[in-house]
Amino acid sequence: MTTLSGRTRFRYSLGSFVTGSFGTVPGLILVKYLTDTMAVPAAAAGVIVFVPKAWDVLFNPIAGRMSDANLLKTGSRRRFLLIGGIGVAILFALMFAHPGFGAPLPDALYVAILFTACATAYAVFQVPFNALPAELTESADERTKLTSVRIGVLAVTILICGGGAPAITSGIGGVAGYRVMAIVIGLIVLAATLLVYFGLKGAPVGSLRPNTVSFKDLSRTIARWRPFRWLLGTYFIQALGIGTVLAAIPFFAQRILGSEGYGTVIFVIFVGPALLTMPLWPRLGARVGKLNGFRIATAAFAIGLLGLILAQSLPLVVILVFVALCGVGYAGISVFPLAILPDLITAEEERTGETRAGIAAGVWTAGETLGLALGAGLWSAILAFGGYVSSTDATTDQPHSAIVAILLGSSIIPGVLIALALPLLRRSVLEPREPLEPRHEPA
Repeated sequence: MTTLSGRTRFRYSLGSFVTGSFGTVPGLILVKYLTDTMAVPAAAAGVIVFVPKAWDVLFNPIAGRMSDANLLKTGSRRRFLLIGGIGVAILFALMFAHPGFGAPLPDALYVAILFTACATAYAVFQVPFNALPAELTESADERTKLTSVRIGVLAVTILICGGGAPAITSGIGGVAGYRVMAIVIGLIVLAATLLVYFGLKGAPVGSLRPNTVSFKDLSRTIARWRPFRWLLGTYFIQALGIGTVLAAIPFFAQRILGSEGYGTVIFVIFVGPALLTMPLWPRLGARVGKLNGFRIATAAFAIGLLGLILAQSLPLVVILVFVALCGVGYAGISVFPLAILPDLITAEEERTGETRAGIAAGVWTAGETLGLALGAGLWSAILAFGGYVSSTDATTDQPHSAIVAILLGSSIIPGVLIALALPLLRRSVLEPREPLEPRHEPA
């Protein structure tokens, strides 16, 4: 089995600057960008955020098949990383350019079209990126180490981009703030793409297996692959909760805590503990098992979110303690699914003798994308239900019902969604026992 060098682990993990930027920033600020600079109604903003991601759900498995085919043809998935990453960098910057057509509808359509194109480019990058761990090494321990480094870089990305994007937009203000933010994020994505593309040149590639040849075969594989479906269902529900939390943060900061600037503070307090505890979760998983670690992390995240329901009556320092607890739990629920997934892929490939990494990564990415998109859509629906008033300067007074909706949507609703994953974490499915040897009765 291949032992990966620390250099290879780090170079692969730099791709998390691409996935982390696109996975975090639009979910964090896109709804607010639409409602508070373009005066797009909250319900319409939810549709705009959701539709491009829904397209991704259809496109991700296609990207997986294309990636598998290119692997067999060229022996590498790196070309997809390059094309997808450059596309994300350019299209992300254009998405927040705000051409100013003079009315909410054409402005919103512009964002929707660019967001769809950017999401497509993101799929071209992320699907092969998720497939690589199962091919770089066949060692479960090495894949766990690789995933730990990747998640560590992801946490740094979320800290830099998730905290920096709101800081830039609120610091500069208005449309100009979003334009500058988008250019900065685009440059980060471009640099990361080039570094991971050239950094993985000559990296080890596992044995090539025959490609999955049809969507019928894909459907049959997923239908029979119960552990994968079970893990994906858990991850989807939690992605739905995380997507809701991300979209809620700027509204929570401005309308509950009293200042949009608190959005950056929340992100630092959230990601800081996540970054510090990231290396500890694999150690805990080695002691108590990956599933038990996953359960503990889920409980921590859920408790932290539920505590935020008291945000209007608690001191700020106590609120930030709950946010920090969320960050600790988030680190764990980020590590464990991605540590379990390559094991499931390898087991299925050994059982069938065919490539499953690209297809599994495509379906996995589609589930994650749909969950995050539905989370942002759910948040928009919560705002609409509460009667949130959209504007072009974010200073409009909001009715009491909107404030209540923001409070519930930031705490109780995502907390329940995160906790709902607990019943799905069943050892009998995700860690099946080896069959017992048949007992031979004496004659």
